[in-house]
Amino acid sequence: QLQFVESGGGLVQPGGSLRLSCAASGFTLSYLTIGWFRRVPGKEREGVSCINVVEATLYADSVKGRFTISRDNANNTVSLQMNNLKPEDTAVYYCAAASTRGILTFRSADFGFWGQGTRVTVSS
Repeated sequence: QLQFVESGGGLVQPGGSLRLSCAASGFTLSYLTIGWFRRVPGKEREGVSCINVVEATLYADSVKGRFTISRDNANNTVSLQMNNLKPEDTAVYYCAAASTRGILTFRSADFGFWGQGTRVTVSS
């Protein structure tokens, strides 16, 4: 069974850090571009970061310098280290997989498999 499981969300104060992980079962992440997206109720889903098979990365301007995406192929996971979190980072975060080799994109239509999401709340 193909499955993504996101973890690491929670409540954190502004300026704090969280590390989100996306673990896959039933398929190998190392062959895929993996993206992190987020959605705030009432707003469109937005791309946060993605990493391709050669570990090239893409970041949204709003998170550059604060978030870092990385792969752990041995454990079949992709992580998103989030530092200096701001209230506007509050959202449900999703990981997703794109099968087009080498692609770096935030276009949702290119991602065919999605996790269930993990909630991040940044509040004092």
